[in-house]
Amino acid sequence: MAGTAGTPRVAVVTGAAQGIGAGVAARLAADGMTVAALDLDEASAQATADAVIAAGGSALSIGADVADPEAVAAAFERVAAEAGPPTVLVNNAGIIRDNVLQRMSLDDWEQVMAVHLRGSFLTSQAALPHMREAGFGRIVNLSSTSALGNRGQANYSAAKAGLQGFTKTLAIELGRYGVTVNAVAPGFIHTAMTEATAARIGVDFDDLVRQASATIPVGRVGRPEDIAHAVSFLASEGAGFVSGQVLYVAGGPKD
Repeated sequence: MAGTAGTPRVAVVTGAAQGIGAGVAARLAADGMTVAALDLDEASAQATADAVIAAGGSALSIGADVADPEAVAAAFERVAAEAGPPTVLVNNAGIIRDNVLQRMSLDDWEQVMAVHLRGSFLTSQAALPHMREAGFGRIVNLSSTSALGNRGQANYSAAKAGLQGFTKTLAIELGRYGVTVNAVAPGFIHTAMTEATAARIGVDFDDLVRQASATIPVGRVGRPEDIAHAVSFLASEGAGFVSGQVLYVAGGPKD
């Protein structure tokens, strides 16, 4: 995807070491963007960058804690210096610390809020000056069907619902700068995180997939590339009149 000066757009994808983040990084690179794969562990993010490069794309890896203001500022300065101004941001970094309310610790609550909400706030703030200068920006936040409520995930559900409000507010504030802001809310996606969920509730993962597939209208669980396709559209030049939306990618309707 060419930028206004004929150079590729630069996209920052957080939580890019595996799962949905790695899938999104690969897809945006295939779309012609230079991708900065950002994760807490730079070595893990490097594996994503290496895969992009091996496929003929352009990428670099960045290690940063998205909840740390100084680390985020340094990460975006590095992206701008090494790849160019980042005008596409995918806020995918996330963690789970599941438990029912009476057994959820304050630390479990605060860690989830820090990564999902504080992290998205900090990265969006860091990206905005580059987007304003370019007169173009795309922010895509990863929410979840858990925003609608899910037992054992009061922290995660609240954070993902919060991201939807964050998305809609930024869409109102930033549209005048040529910046669109949308959210993608995945349903059951086969990732390491969903495997961890199965382990948490003591269910065999293959059994969990079969059970979930039986309740999904399209008859299967999702894959990271399903989410990557949706993000690709929302990050594209052609999605300039789509902003403030939450797109559920869950194999069927969600309220």
